[in-house]
Amino acid sequence: MIAKTTIDQVYETARLEEVIGDFVQLKKSGSNFKGLSPFTDERSPSFMVSPVKQIWKDFSSGKGGNVVAFLMEHEHFTYPEAIKYLAKKYHIEVEETEQSNEQKEQASERESMYLVSEFARDHFSEMLLETELGKAIGLSYFKERGFTEETIKKFELGYCLDQWDGFTKAALDQGYKLDYLSKTGLTIVKEDANNPNNPRTFDRFKGRVMFPIHSLSGRVLGFGGRILTNDKKAAKYLNSPESDIYHKSKVLYGIYYAKQAIAKEDNCYLVEGYTDVIQFHQRGIHNVVSSSGTALTPEQIRLINRLTKNITVLFDGDAAGLRASLRGIDLILEQGMNVKICTFPEGEDPDSFAKNNELEEVQSYLQENSKDFIQFKASLLVQEASNDPIKRADTVRDIVNSISKIPDRIKKEIYVQECAQIMNISEAVLFNTLAQIGKKDIAEAKKQEKQEGKAFDVVRNEALQEKVDVQFELERKIIELLLVYGSKTEEFEDLVLKENEEGELVMEPESVQSTVYEKIFLDLQEDEIEFTNAQFKSIYYLLIEALSQTEDFAIQAFITGIEQEMANHISSILMEEERYSLDNWESKDIYPKSKEKGVAQLVSETILTLRCFLIKKRMLSLQNETQDMHEDNKEVLEEIMNYIQLNKLLNQKLNRVLS
Repeated sequence: MIAKTTIDQVYETARLEEVIGDFVQLKKSGSNFKGLSPFTDERSPSFMVSPVKQIWKDFSSGKGGNVVAFLMEHEHFTYPEAIKYLAKKYHIEVEETEQSNEQKEQASERESMYLVSEFARDHFSEMLLETELGKAIGLSYFKERGFTEETIKKFELGYCLDQWDGFTKAALDQGYKLDYLSKTGLTIVKEDANNPNNPRTFDRFKGRVMFPIHSLSGRVLGFGGRILTNDKKAAKYLNSPESDIYHKSKVLYGIYYAKQAIAKEDNCYLVEGYTDVIQFHQRGIHNVVSSSGTALTPEQIRLINRLTKNITVLFDGDAAGLRASLRGIDLILEQGMNVKICTFPEGEDPDSFAKNNELEEVQSYLQENSKDFIQFKASLLVQEASNDPIKRADTVRDIVNSISKIPDRIKKEIYVQECAQIMNISEAVLFNTLAQIGKKDIAEAKKQEKQEGKAFDVVRNEALQEKVDVQFELERKIIELLLVYGSKTEEFEDLVLKENEEGELVMEPESVQSTVYEKIFLDLQEDEIEFTNAQFKSIYYLLIEALSQTEDFAIQAFITGIEQEMANHISSILMEEERYSLDNWESKDIYPKSKEKGVAQLVSETILTLRCFLIKKRMLSLQNETQDMHEDNKEVLEEIMNYIQLNKLLNQKLNRVLS
């Protein structure tokens, strides 16, 4: 268990915008920050962060909460893991009691897999740095590559001894279960038909130097292992298999070490291998990641897209199948990103070039030789086409097809103009080709829409029939008022129902000083109004209790002590008004109304509106009753008339005209 003093210190110290800024590129938007959702695939930002309220809201997925909730949602941390991560980031010492074996066993399956992976990282590092075999084989290999001991420790590089089950035995001896060793792929388990209770086990990475693969937050997801012998039957590089914590297509090697530099430099260098990343980092260029030898995927591109819109792809000077590698460029363009390409001199790759040149030379080379994708692709394909007119036509079509992937119409036009100059072909022809590709895509989309047409019509009709739930909106507004102004003291004008000299009922104002939460609580109690939404009802009573017991009520502290689902609802309520800044209405000469009214007036109007709504609801109910009666019921009719008069008085106070 983590001590409460540690948890309190973490919440007091952690800055939401700093923590989220490690994972998402945030841009200032008024008093808030906005960025692309890290939970959905989107091109327009709908992710909002409020430094004042210390809460975030993702309007595309509906998720929201405080700093810990973000880490739990994004990194799949448990609550203690999120607290420990923040403590480490802000250099806070964690006080906790030792976990018992029973508590370890109760850890979730995913957490158990993380723990096994972290043990493996530490074990491989120990074998590399502290055993004779590790030093002689693994460490000497890394030093031959030019890696310093500081770099080796930073990237947590290691070595798996060339033994059949040396690592597996060490893990089992430390109490880690074979089931999780198998699920993470660290151990290969072979069932023995003759002895089913005692399966044979093998270390997957035996005799390999190890590269731990980290998540954005630095957790070990899996490993890459390089063999050091000339065994032609064995793969040179071997990666962990897919598991609950490691999905190759969604991970980039080095992203944990590069994320801050990528956001700061507003550019990401994309290379092919582990050593390319490490060598660049050691040389002083930190905004570099690798797809680890796999084909680039949309998920990996979106991971970069959260941090920057600019990617520079670095290719080896003599890279085999360079044209095949260019397919990844189209994927980057589809995501609306800007892409450049840089190749190294023949015989060089990013690793060797960074190793053999000083920082200034590497930076200068990258700056001078990074070409826009259209220039690079055109020059490469033109060389291949030579003087063959058919190949030349295919080349043009290939380039236009890439341009068609770009979502931005202005960029498309500029690239068409550039392509026309390079290929010495008229812009009109290129625009026609682009239009044909567009028509084909539209036709395919329409075909798919027809297939889904019936289902779509049902959804559309249901959407048209949807009506605003007035009581839901009013209850939501009351929760917002309690959260934002609950402890504030205001001068309220109470309305007292009195009879004037003519015997008519009138509302007479009386001034009273009260806190917002007391005013709301007493008014709702007086009218015996209950919340109809179960979630709002629970939040309401928790808020009233917290406000009555705490003098310095703070939203962040309140969110910390409640369930995640409730915290999600609260962040939605508080951040609803931020939708205005997402749409940037001011640029369209539309100015949303701000909360200029006094708090007292806002509270009074909300409660009065709720009263009017409930009175109207009651009148309708009574009218339905009278319709079902066979004879007139004077009592019911009198009640209806009283409600009509009361409703009229309340609406006059709200300056509303009743039809």
